[in-house]
Amino acid sequence: MADKKAIRIPESELILDPEGRIYHLRLLPGEIADTIITVGDPDRVAMVSNYFDHIEVKAAHREFITHTGTYKGKRISVISSGIGVDNIDIVLNELDALVNIDFTTRSIKKDLSSLTIIRIGTSGSIQATIPVDSFLMSHSAIGLDNLLHFYATEDILNRTLSEAFIKHTQWNKINATPYVVAADEALLRLFSSEKMHEGLTGTNVGFYGPQGRVLRLALQDETLQDKIASFSYKGIRLTNFEMETAAIYGLAKLLGHRAVSLNAIIANRAQGTFSKDSMATVDGLIQYTLDHLVG
Repeated sequence: MADKKAIRIPESELILDPEGRIYHLRLLPGEIADTIITVGDPDRVAMVSNYFDHIEVKAAHREFITHTGTYKGKRISVISSGIGVDNIDIVLNELDALVNIDFTTRSIKKDLSSLTIIRIGTSGSIQATIPVDSFLMSHSAIGLDNLLHFYATEDILNRTLSEAFIKHTQWNKINATPYVVAADEALLRLFSSEKMHEGLTGTNVGFYGPQGRVLRLALQDETLQDKIASFSYKGIRLTNFEMETAAIYGLAKLLGHRAVSLNAIIANRAQGTFSKDSMATVDGLIQYTLDHLVG
């Protein structure tokens, strides 16, 4: 059997532009740091990089904006993913390609690099005990999408927890099968503090119906959100919803990277409230993240 690392990756699979940049992110190897902050909103990239000592790289293509620079001497990249797990599939695979594939030979490098990936995102709490304008770190995430089912994931999933969730919620079999992935333990310790709640984050495939929001369309199961909010397994409850974390955790583990997701809670679904100054909450989380990264 041929050595997988020696196999040449075809042009149709590893797509580079005429300048040799990875197709979607439009970046060259060396233009990203080993520590990467991901944000959903492209405008949030500058909110992070405004705190940098200096910026050495700026790149933009579609919703993917990247700034690489230093904060208190530490080299950091911040990149926008846009919304959803489909975009995370692009971002994580192309970030990995930038450090672990030789673009000249189109082959996997012999010595692989591990990235540190921190998501700074916004999220809505589904528990009344987690108030608006607080911070929440996802110790694990439950994916309600189907992205990871396209990959070989046998060794990274918490099937006991996902099976308990499926049973409790009477999960509809025509929906994607939920999967659970944990954050990196060292990063959980790094960002832990009295200011930070911890919880099980739900990563959903949409913002309205999949998260139980009703405007004009009826839901397939009007009781699903109540069942999700009441789920408990060995003291673990689902605390909040967003749309990227489970995919980040899953792909990071599969690719040999470390990841953690930090959430600015800007809505409380249990109380029907929304932050009066969500930008200030996000900015506070950005400062918290940067300061903990440099110790």
